[in-house]
Amino acid sequence: MQGREKPRQGWAGLFNISFGFFGIQIGFALQNANMSRVFQSLGSAIDDLPALWVAAPLTGLLVQPIIGHMSDRTWLGRLGRRRPYFLAGAVMAALSLFLMPLSEVLIMAAVLLWVLDASLNVSMEPFRAFVGDMLRKDQHTAGYAVQTAFIGAGAVVGSIVPWVMTQMGVTNVAPGGGIPDTVRYSFWIGGAALFAAVLWTVLTTREFSPDDMRAFGDADSAEGLDQPVRALASKTYAASALWIAAGVAVIFAVAGFDLEKEVYLLGALLAGYGLLSAVAISMARQGNVTGMLTSIVGDFSGMPEIMKKLALVQFFSWSALFIMWINTTPVVTQYVFGSTDTASAAYNEGANWVGWLFAAYNAVAAIAALALLPLLARKLGKAKTHVVGLLCGAAGFASFFLIRDPELLLVAEIGIGIAWASILAMPYAILASSLPQAKLGIYMGLFNVFIVVPQLLVATVMGSIMKAFFPTEPIWTMAFAAGTLVLAALAMLRVQVPNEGVAP
Repeated sequence: MQGREKPRQGWAGLFNISFGFFGIQIGFALQNANMSRVFQSLGSAIDDLPALWVAAPLTGLLVQPIIGHMSDRTWLGRLGRRRPYFLAGAVMAALSLFLMPLSEVLIMAAVLLWVLDASLNVSMEPFRAFVGDMLRKDQHTAGYAVQTAFIGAGAVVGSIVPWVMTQMGVTNVAPGGGIPDTVRYSFWIGGAALFAAVLWTVLTTREFSPDDMRAFGDADSAEGLDQPVRALASKTYAASALWIAAGVAVIFAVAGFDLEKEVYLLGALLAGYGLLSAVAISMARQGNVTGMLTSIVGDFSGMPEIMKKLALVQFFSWSALFIMWINTTPVVTQYVFGSTDTASAAYNEGANWVGWLFAAYNAVAAIAALALLPLLARKLGKAKTHVVGLLCGAAGFASFFLIRDPELLLVAEIGIGIAWASILAMPYAILASSLPQAKLGIYMGLFNVFIVVPQLLVATVMGSIMKAFFPTEPIWTMAFAAGTLVLAALAMLRVQVPNEGVAP
């Protein structure tokens, strides 16, 4: 049936719906710009950084589909469907940010990074579905643009806080090594800001009830939603066996080619998914099509075609971003500020400048999301706009090979910022109106798996590549980042947006 339309949201409504993401991104920015610094300050070598960062993508890989599945099936009265999850995640993330700078040993910092990233993912994933829940389809693009602007603004704030602390006279070098007070206070401020922003969205929004959603006609889109899960019953175990074989091959390759031990994790995950998919097929054959495992595996294998093509784009895009977050600090401190000594003033000055660089690309992203990208989308279409954005990012990464002036590096961040805005907005704008409302949470969670899988791959493999070919030259990581964004742009050329030509 055709139900009544959702109410159109004004700018105040769009603001309230996504303001919580401002706080979440402050947390992500503090993590991205400072965790390599924290790890190095606590004694980590450059080659070990990817392994220490592995917690972040691993938790995202596990958490996002589960939270997406659960939030689709949750209704807690006035607290709603999505809000319980991003409120609980905000509480845990804030606590992790408060505790992180108190770390005195490397293992403590690594564990807290795992808790922090798990909590941020619990908060982040429902926010993507929340926009789709609260807005009419003709407002999806505007909703994700506003969300992207808040992501950029939050990242700017989170990135520059250590520099602001330095300007206020807070010491930027810890006596005898360890975590400087600039980082310590920044994490505490970020934790408070994160919780306050999420609480604002929780208190100023009210989700539509299941009865409301049926009245809007969204129940119509639920027809056939169980089909991907039911299709598991007809599948063979051949694909599961291939996943297991691939995982075993990777594990043996670690020993055979003397790869970094972290690559064992990649093999274990491949084999683990093969085993879980086999269990899911068995459960489906027994008639269990409502369980979490069968639902997640079934929906993963039965993703809409456009989602599969965009997933490949996400894979390459986020590989580049994760390379940047891990390696920008060692690249800038070594090649621009001339120091690899974490206790030196030059190193810490360079580490603070990385915060400004990250702030710059996020500021560009915030502006591009509201101004540049909509203009390009009207002229070129969403798909080609995303291609342009990705190529701008590739040019930005490549320029790190040419620029040795810290201020000129800001020019490189313009291209990276345009790419960042496009990555955050365009794929979701393309998908939002194509996915069934009743399964928006699980599909967004599965889509975001292709954000965290490449990060996990980078975290496990990049260390081996650098150790084998460029053991003291982290600048080459930027070449990998540029190359993967070019591959993302090529993959995007395969995406055909329904009812979209070259011109509107």
